Amino acid sequence: MICRHCNRVPANRPRGLCWSCYYKPGVRELYPSTSKFARRGVEDRIGRVPLPDAPTSAVPGSEEKVHILMERARKRQGLWHPADAPMDVESCKLGVA
Repeated sequence: MICRHCNRVPANRPRGLCWSCYYKPGVRELYPSTSKFARRGVEDRIGRVPLPDAPTSAVPGSEEKVHILMERARKRQGLWHPADAPMDVESCKLGVA
């Protein structure tokens, strides 16, 4: 694999960068980690996130739900509340009856 930044020499450092690009100030931050062990998302160092303030009745996949998820991420809360609206409301009604 060739360096993602300079496109000249083989990549031999993490993030798909060559040695000189990896240690050049500011370059490393331009490329996200490609490691499966890298921290991602809004969780803290231990992997816990606070529960969202309240559940939502927005249907998954709707524009309203996407905006709610964006707001939860901005507040660094968990994205999913246990009482959020289910994917298939009709099947839940059948299970209750």
